[in-house]
Amino acid sequence: MLRPRSTARNLTILLAIGLAAVVSALPGQAAETPPGADVNAVGTPFSGRAPDGTVKGLLDAHSHIFANVSFGGGLICGKPFDPAGPQKALADCPDHFPDGSAAWFENFTKTGSPTGTHDPVGYPTFKDWPAHNSLTHQQAYYKWIERAWRGGLRFMVNHLVANRQLCDIYPIKNQSCNEMDSIRLQAKLTTDLQNFVDAESGGPGKGWFRVVRSQGEARQVIEQGKLAVMLGIETSEPFGCRHILNVAQCSKADIDRGLDEVYALGVRTMFVCHKYDNALCGVRFDSGTAGIAVNAANFLGTGTFWDARTCTTPYTDNTLAAAGTVPDALKPIVPLPLYPPAPHCNTRGLTDLGEYTIKAMMARKMMVELDHMSVKAADRTLDLLEEAAYPGVISSHSWTDEKYFPRIYQLGGMIAQYGHSAAQFVAEWQRGEAYRDQNGVDGYGFGIDVNGIGGLPAPRAGGVSYPFKSADGSVMIDRETMAQRTWDYTKDGMAHYGLMPDWVEDLRKVGGEEVVQDLLGGAEAYLRTWRAVEVHQPKPNLARGATTTASSYEWNPFYDFRAPKAVDGDLGSRWASGWSDGQWLRVDLGASKNVSRVALRWEAAHAAAYRVEVSDDGANWRTVATVSAGTGGLEVVSFPPTSTRYVKFQGVRRATAYGYSLYELSVY
Repeated sequence: MLRPRSTARNLTILLAIGLAAVVSALPGQAAETPPGADVNAVGTPFSGRAPDGTVKGLLDAHSHIFANVSFGGGLICGKPFDPAGPQKALADCPDHFPDGSAAWFENFTKTGSPTGTHDPVGYPTFKDWPAHNSLTHQQAYYKWIERAWRGGLRFMVNHLVANRQLCDIYPIKNQSCNEMDSIRLQAKLTTDLQNFVDAESGGPGKGWFRVVRSQGEARQVIEQGKLAVMLGIETSEPFGCRHILNVAQCSKADIDRGLDEVYALGVRTMFVCHKYDNALCGVRFDSGTAGIAVNAANFLGTGTFWDARTCTTPYTDNTLAAAGTVPDALKPIVPLPLYPPAPHCNTRGLTDLGEYTIKAMMARKMMVELDHMSVKAADRTLDLLEEAAYPGVISSHSWTDEKYFPRIYQLGGMIAQYGHSAAQFVAEWQRGEAYRDQNGVDGYGFGIDVNGIGGLPAPRAGGVSYPFKSADGSVMIDRETMAQRTWDYTKDGMAHYGLMPDWVEDLRKVGGEEVVQDLLGGAEAYLRTWRAVEVHQPKPNLARGATTTASSYEWNPFYDFRAPKAVDGDLGSRWASGWSDGQWLRVDLGASKNVSRVALRWEAAHAAAYRVEVSDDGANWRTVATVSAGTGGLEVVSFPPTSTRYVKFQGVRRATAYGYSLYELSVY
């Protein structure tokens, strides 16, 4: 059903439209060109706040404006802007001339075959590109971004993207394959675009495209009716953190230097791994033919293919292609290993360096992108975030197991969906509605992934009737025309970024007004998560150094596994109990404290079932949490806040023949 505040929001929008309508040319005066006429989105974009004090606008949580300079600079053809004009910016790659027959990567990603042709002329005819399924041609020209902004977009995450393996493989280059060099260049170009738009708009600060570094700055920009652009990073080997034959090629010092540098550039959200296993974490596989190619590149870059097992929990990675499905022509060069039966899970999770990276990002108040992590890595990452009650977790484009959604929302994180075609997008939005309602989340976003070598939404006949009003009702949208080409969403789909308002109108046709209102709350929802990250203060571990007793322990002159070792802050020491089920460990907090979660870091001998109990006097106990399927590793157990002096781990059933063995028990 519609959110309760939708009526107030619509009244505000109607009032804004009414005020704009009374401003017209006086008799005898020449009418000025209405704002947005050059992009067929006419009207003054909505600004200010809704009656409840929130900002309104669409959220794109995942796009790549300047991917044209990534991957060696020869893969994505055309630029987002050029001072010499569109004839210079929207030109095809030299190797695509005269007829596209040499554009093997374009042909392969579009049709599955390296052979094919296309008209390489972009501006002014645009006969064959941009197109929703043309993955190597520029789709984010700045005037198209402007049309999306005029149509309701208010917050964009511009992910600086790099992929050394793809750069190494693709033969045509004019840029470095060093991922950090590419990230630095893309950050600079994003600021250059801001300055270019400012110059067109009358001077510094006057343009509609604003790069932001804080939640407060973003909120101010959106209230002004402009587009807030935050920088993120999606790269395969952050800070050079690749692995070769499972040997890390980076250090903690490299990670700290890298994070400090990108934070100074304005980056506030980042992927820890992407497409290929690296020294930080394993990835969520690609499926099908794409998976075969990416797995081969994983081997070329690391010396190892993906290592998969049959999943033993409900959480799964994408299914790998069996070796028997490799095309005959590729078998000599892609000798994929045989994999066990699906469902498949990557055996590689979050490494020690990966855990260090997550903690370092939290220390810098950066947001962690969960997408592309293997379920093993994602699960561990969520454990770390839950231990710290850290809200900065994002799933920005449908590349994680949706069974993690409750944990993301419970932390205060944000979820956006890949820019699927309308029917699929609405279906996925509906599946997640219960999670949002349960956690009081009002707002939803999309990750268009423009210039990300993935298709944009396909056309749907009869989906859009022109003209129509933008999602917020402030702008009238007609078919987009540039030079000699007019695009119609019903025939062309989202051929480029400027057709985003048309796609949102199609979502309205398929899913009704509620999906549009949820999307208009997307910018506010993201800012809410960002604000929570900025003000987050780590809670002290109340158990650190506390008086601790246990039902039993192991000790002799050669090793000491007594109870205090579980609260000394040293992950190299541990408590180990006697070898029976009903063992316990008790912590005296010294005085009554409010507690709501316990974190247990297990050695291999963990509990399969246990209880967390609390007591005011150390004699009378009450159970606050029961765990019946313990998994070991790091387990975070949350429960309603309660006041207590004593906290106890009470074993019920061991997972091994040994006793219980805890590196650390933390209380928050």
